[in-house]
Amino acid sequence: MLNPNELGTRENEARDAFQALHTPIRVLIVDDHAILRAGVREMLAEEQDLQVVAEAGSAEDALQQLRNGLQVDVVVLDITLPGQSGIDLLKQLKRDQPELAILVLSMHPERSFAVRLMRAGANGYVPKMIVPEELVKAVRAVGTGRRYITPLVAELLASECAADEEGPMHNRLSERELQVFTRIARGVSPAVMANELGLSVKTVSTYRARILEKMGMRSNAEIAAYAVRNQLVE
Repeated sequence: MLNPNELGTRENEARDAFQALHTPIRVLIVDDHAILRAGVREMLAEEQDLQVVAEAGSAEDALQQLRNGLQVDVVVLDITLPGQSGIDLLKQLKRDQPELAILVLSMHPERSFAVRLMRAGANGYVPKMIVPEELVKAVRAVGTGRRYITPLVAELLASECAADEEGPMHNRLSERELQVFTRIARGVSPAVMANELGLSVKTVSTYRARILEKMGMRSNAEIAAYAVRNQLVE
């Protein structure tokens, strides 16, 4: 028979276990577009086990909130941010808080960035056009220690494992170069590109020159043709 002290200990342990199981997954949304943040927040609002505790419009804002003691379980992250990119933020968060789950929510086709981001430490990758039910499923998955990948991303990861070490030519590009590359392929002007990426037009031109050199190309038309052929743009 348990004595009163042992019984009290067992009751406390049971209560703590129950609370742990029923504590909502705390979510931080990082996206520079307020409308998109509102959309994600609305998608998650109806779920009792998910709680959006904060939002950030830039990598710097997100880092500041976390350094100030914000406690979250999942970061829903857009990789295209002004200033420090979402990819850089992903890598920094994984260095600083390895246990933090990162779900990348991106406008870019999965073929462009998914494999790189999963290798960089992302726990999941979903397109921004995802339906609410899928986003909820993805946040729950990464918030409970699992990975969330679409069938296409799973196929890409399998292909990467089976491919030779060098892989396709665009694997030579850095994350930022690939961001510029896909925008060039879509016909985005340098000025618009600079605004979207938080860079100067001169820096964008420098990235373009590096891309052409690394890819052995001479024009934007060659970039566009390669991107379409390799399904890097839609």
